Order: sequence, then C-alpha cells, then structure tokens
Amino acid sequence: MTDPLPICHLAGTLLPLREARISPLDRSFLFGDGVYEVIAVRAGRARRLAANLARLERSLAQLRIRNPNSAEQWSALIQELIAANGGGDQSVYVQVSRGCERARNHAPLPDVPPLVFAFCAPLPVPPAEQLQHGVACITAADTRWARCDIKSVALLANVLLRQQALEAGANETILLRSGHLTEASAASVCVVIGGQIRSPPASGELLPGTTRGLIAELARQNGIPYEVVPISESELRGADEVWLSAATRGVVAVTSLDGQPVGSGRPGPLWRRMHALLEAWWAGS
Repeated sequence: MTDPLPICHLAGTLLPLREARISPLDRSFLFGDGVYEVIAVRAGRARRLAANLARLERSLAQLRIRNPNSAEQWSALIQELIAANGGGDQSVYVQVSRGCERARNHAPLPDVPPLVFAFCAPLPVPPAEQLQHGVACITAADTRWARCDIKSVALLANVLLRQQALEAGANETILLRSGHLTEASAASVCVVIGGQIRSPPASGELLPGTTRGLIAELARQNGIPYEVVPISESELRGADEVWLSAATRGVVAVTSLDGQPVGSGRPGPLWRRMHALLEAWWAGS
C-alpha cells in the first residue's frame, strides 16, 4: 500500500495529516459509531460522487447520525481536499463519526456535532500481471453483522476475513451466507453465466456497491445481459467468470477459487470487454 497524501480535512479545516488529532472519547473510536465512503478520483475529479453521497446520506440516516453537510458542501469539501493534494488520480476516504461526548454511554444517542475526517491516497494501479492472469480468491462463511448495507466503520469481521485470504496466498475472501453469495470482504462480486452478468440483489447482507452500479449501467448501455438475482454457491463455483469490483480496484477477474480454476482459469472475454468499457468511461465522462 502507498502512503496517504499529506493534507487531510478534519472538523472543517485543511491541515497536514501528521498533525491531525481526534479525541479518544470520539464514538467512532469507542464504538465504531460512524460511517465512511471511498471515492475514486481521476484527473483531479471525484467520479461517481453523486452515488457516493447518496449512499453516505443513507448510511447516516440508518445510524441516526445527522448529516453535517449538504451535497453541495460535500462536493466543495472533497474537491478542495483533492486540489490541496495536487489533483491527478487519487482516492478520497471520508468518515463521519457521531462525534465526541464527555462520557462513554451506549445510549441514549448523544446530540453532539458529528465529526468529519477525510484524507487522500494515490489511486492504486492494477499490476499488469493481475490484468493478464486475474487473481485467486478463497470462500468463507459470511460472519459479518446483519446490516452490511450500511457502510459502517465497524469493519473488524471484514479485516479478519481479508487476513484469512492473505494467509491462504489469495487476494480476497468471497463470502457465502445461507448457501448464497453475498460479496467479498472488501469488494462487490458479479458472476458471468452463459454470457449474462449476474449480481446478488440488494439486502441487509451486502453493500450497494457504486462501481457495481456503474457496471450495471454500462452493461445495459452496451447490450450486455445483466440480471440482479440470488446466486447460489453452486452457481458461483460453476460460473464462467467471477469478478470483483470496488472504487479503488475497478473490475478484477477472479481466475481461481479455493484452488480451482474459474472457467478457463484466465480472465474471460466479458471481463475484458467490461474492463475496457470502464476504462473508457473513466477517461471520457
């Protein structure tokens, strides 16, 4: 991983990241009581920002945290931070904590000012080997909480599941709950079966991925069959192609699952087409 860029936003102020300080009584520290977003930046512009801000608004509402900014204020804050870090290709991490109270109380939820923190990092560039050969994944039971549709900062289960993949020499852990695909520890998952892209339906068990939403839009604009439908474990394991998608990854081909090849064991033709469509969208929109 690359180091973050030097300037952050904290509580309404731009300052050097190394100087940022947050109270240990902040509820995001004590309870994981907050939400976040990760926004891709290309050529100095935040992309899919409306979708990210809509998801942020929904996450805040679900946790009953007051949204401290309008969409216009969020856009200005994020663009100012991008410019302060030199523009170009970046990712922006935005976190909203419920805030800091003087005591540690589970409830009632305090009426305190939410705390906004944001920082930038260079946008990762997929290695050429990954584009050529795809990545290996493992599967595991989805041990996360029942409200994965909220982009909460409470990510311990995700961290442990991702660590499980790394310890197995894999890139990601793809999650199964009650015999069906949900998502990966830090990405959405699509499968390709018989020339059709399929993704699991929205529920409390998975996050509505903004990049997955873009894949759906591009598929429909370009005549590629796309369906939102439950995906069984057997359909996942027998799929012609399996993809990971995320704001900082784009779309990545999974070519090995639990040590067995996915399809031909190489990135498939529909992945190559979607990867090209995504790259053209990032470059031109």
